[in-house]
Amino acid sequence: MSVRTTTRPVTDVAVGTGPVSFDDVVAVARHDATVVIADEALAEVRRSRAVIESLADDTQPHYGVSTGFGALATRHIPVELRAQLQRSLVRSHAAGSGAEVEREVVRALMLLRISTLATGRTGVREETLQTYVAMLNAGITPVVHEYGSLGCSGDLAPLAHCALALMGEGVVRDARGEKLPTAEAFAAAGITPVELREKEGLALINGTDGMLGQLVLAITDLRQLLQVADITAAMSVEAQLGTDDVFAADLHELRPQPGQALSAENLRKLMQGSGIRESHRTEACTRVQDAYSLRCSPQVAGAVRDTVGYAAQVAGFELASAVDNPVVTRDGRVESNGNFHGAPVAYVLDFLAIVAADLASISERRTDRFLDAARNHGLHAFLADDPGVDSGHMIAQYTQAAIVSELKRLATPASVDSIPSSAMQEDHVSMGWSAARKLRRSVDGLTRVLAIELLTAARAIELRAPEQPSPATGAVVRALREAGAPGPGTDRFLAPEIETAVQLVAGGGAVSAAEAVTGPLN
Repeated sequence: MSVRTTTRPVTDVAVGTGPVSFDDVVAVARHDATVVIADEALAEVRRSRAVIESLADDTQPHYGVSTGFGALATRHIPVELRAQLQRSLVRSHAAGSGAEVEREVVRALMLLRISTLATGRTGVREETLQTYVAMLNAGITPVVHEYGSLGCSGDLAPLAHCALALMGEGVVRDARGEKLPTAEAFAAAGITPVELREKEGLALINGTDGMLGQLVLAITDLRQLLQVADITAAMSVEAQLGTDDVFAADLHELRPQPGQALSAENLRKLMQGSGIRESHRTEACTRVQDAYSLRCSPQVAGAVRDTVGYAAQVAGFELASAVDNPVVTRDGRVESNGNFHGAPVAYVLDFLAIVAADLASISERRTDRFLDAARNHGLHAFLADDPGVDSGHMIAQYTQAAIVSELKRLATPASVDSIPSSAMQEDHVSMGWSAARKLRRSVDGLTRVLAIELLTAARAIELRAPEQPSPATGAVVRALREAGAPGPGTDRFLAPEIETAVQLVAGGGAVSAAEAVTGPLN
């Protein structure tokens, strides 16, 4: 998947009893920011742990403290077996399979579990929390697998693999990326494994942290890709001799969708001062209106913006949550609950896969118009140097089309499915982890589709010479050339040029180039 970067400085992330931010998640997941626990959080952790310990010798059964789990919750566990109960829980639930999950996802998951533990609502010991932090800060990343989570009770298997590492067991990757037994990695880092006590196994594995971490990362990436989508749309409208009149503010005020207005404003900024646009603002131009993929780009990208905004609101609520079962309430009760169910997160993960597919679809349609001599307004077929001898960008569009087709399949919701588990105790599950996994593929695919549009539109803009593009789109074309993708010419090995464009999009270079002219884009 594409490498994502940020220009924000990386500093320590302080975790207290309140929520961490999107920037905190990105800093820890992608840039190895160090985590510190606030004093007020440690005080709350100690207070809630005292509640759990007061119940440890109680003859009354308390779920997670003195009982089995899930469908086995009716079994009362004697005191001498309760440490084994927690170890057995983690070992048995660390049952993932398949490919390794990306390092940034695991680190995001770990930070979010730490954040919940720090609320004081889970009843873990301070030393357990601090050891988890030490593991994260040492760059030790437990090996988590692609399959295993049903999204209820949260992301059990992925979190259990992390909890297993906390116990000094299982397999991890160290800060250099080398795979080794956890015991060796802990010894090298000077970390002592945790011997779990009452309630701690449950507290370490019962949460939506995996799907939430992937949601936060996806939203972060989609916000940048939305700016790229406006850039590539502006380049396509310009190079296809389209009009920016349809992006006028008063037209969009007639339909006051907020995201649409923001996208239209971006397009106005990006196309301002375009010599190519001015070259056909004459009576000789007989075109009445542009195709939908050009004219309606703010309506589509705007609707995507609004969907991303809603998803961010849901993610914000989840970041402010203390997800565990049971929980220690603020007044000292230990209560079972259903807050681990991943439905709220799963739904928006699926929504985002839908809009990513549609944003990619309209981008591919704009690209395709460049390649058809009947629709590209005077350019060579396929933008080829010598059509017939050269194929130009013909197959680049095939690559786009293949990705868009894949994105349409990935847009099928995971959250409408449910497979009962745990002897029908967990009889309705969210499949949120699955929704998150396919969204990561969707974001990567959208990145590549937009990159190919950028590459093709840049070639078309240069073929309009001597007419000059707008200062903003011209700056993006120059950034692409400076990154190593050469301009128009005879056919050459195209895959590396596509990858150069992908990195320009994913790394923020395209947005930076445009904003150097326009100022901040929406």
